[in-house]
Amino acid sequence: VSGGAEPRRGRDLRRTAAGLAARAVLVAAIGLLLGELETGLAIILAYYGVLFLLGLPFLGLRAPALAGLAAAWLVVGPVLSHVVRPELPARDFSSPDLARLSEPGPLLADLLLTGYYPALPWLAYLLAGMALGRVDLRGRRVPARLVAGGLCLAVLAVSISRLCTASPGVRAALLPSRLTTHDELLAVLAGSQHGSTPTGGAWQWLLVVSPHSATPFDLAQTIGSALVVLGLCLALAAALPPAGRRVLAVVGGAGTVPLTLYSLHVLMRTPDVWPEEEPDTFGTHVAVVLAVGAVFALARRRGPLEWLVGWPGRRLTRRGA
Repeated sequence: VSGGAEPRRGRDLRRTAAGLAARAVLVAAIGLLLGELETGLAIILAYYGVLFLLGLPFLGLRAPALAGLAAAWLVVGPVLSHVVRPELPARDFSSPDLARLSEPGPLLADLLLTGYYPALPWLAYLLAGMALGRVDLRGRRVPARLVAGGLCLAVLAVSISRLCTASPGVRAALLPSRLTTHDELLAVLAGSQHGSTPTGGAWQWLLVVSPHSATPFDLAQTIGSALVVLGLCLALAAALPPAGRRVLAVVGGAGTVPLTLYSLHVLMRTPDVWPEEEPDTFGTHVAVVLAVGAVFALARRRGPLEWLVGWPGRRLTRRGA
């Protein structure tokens, strides 16, 4: 959207930024609307909207600068969160919805730092993704480099974190109310932290690699894992014959309409919409997503919500032309 390997400049960059800002507002608005539904889900779209806005100042940068900033923000973002969160309003564990607009301060604190998908620490993900967007991903060497680099990053993050938490002093700081072995501590930390470490907790919480904790090690491990998955997918696509790639494009059509299908999935989780929510309905959701995605891929059509959020950018582009 912003130029691929060659960032846009001048008026083109400003026009792109304006289109992305409008996209961010629309994505966040869809998220707030979905937050009104009774689903039991933590809706991510309002957080995505804020992330899009946070990424606008970096649109003109090339891959090396973006990668460097992502690496720095792996540390800076979690440290900033750890310092600031105790001074913010108490966390609201419900998904952001339209009613929260009446209290913009707590809502902003939720979206930036205290919620399920805190945008400030997660800016590391966005910067890493933008760096990848500035790289030519074609060719046989790139997938191998992504897999090797991602694997090293993920393994190092987990290994260093485990080494740190093996210290009795760290274990005592993390769980001061009881003595634990390292294995017992790891069992406790294996559960999701729901977006952040305990507010007001010890600094040693920044050493854990717990899922969804937004610590430096969690961010590094998940970025590394994402690089491995991306590299393997690129290698698979490159190894297939042309006919196989066409089949893969149909099977993976869901990836071209993610906003529409995410919203459909949320709607399907409401009590009044099929299927009835039971543990074995996961397969039904997957089948629906793949089938609808295949239809859009075969029709070569944009998803309705993708069309909606992209409309301001297209208008700006046509006006500039």
